[in-house]
Amino acid sequence: MQKKVTIFSDGAARGNPDGPGGYGAILQYTDSAGNLHEKELSEGFAKTTNNRMELMGVIVALECLRFPCEVDVYSDSKYVVSAFNENWIGSWQKNGWKTASRQPVKNRELWERLLAAAAPHTIRFHWVKGHAGHPENERCDVLATSAADAAGET
Repeated sequence: MQKKVTIFSDGAARGNPDGPGGYGAILQYTDSAGNLHEKELSEGFAKTTNNRMELMGVIVALECLRFPCEVDVYSDSKYVVSAFNENWIGSWQKNGWKTASRQPVKNRELWERLLAAAAPHTIRFHWVKGHAGHPENERCDVLATSAADAAGET
């Protein structure tokens, strides 16, 4: 039986598309004794976009998992959630990483990294409204914006 893990993730960019940005992610796992284990992740980048940071939060969290898990990913990014729930990603792959309008898919290298990180797991993506009081989403926002602000100071 796969262990169940919950991931919350958010990304931020100041001066999108070329300003500093960051991601924040929280991994949660409850062990067989009922103890909650939680890990927070964040990192900032000097020049990035919001969409790249939204992707990076999910990627880095999934890359922390050492064995196949059943994962629920919560994100306020429709870009990330819809890519899976509406199968945009399947269409992009089928079309040679081109969008419906035949343009190259942006952030392809991150989408490919996300697919590789997701491959061993059973994942459900859930969209949550950002800045609406969801405790873990709000915490991820703080992690992401703090990382973005720190990256902008360097």
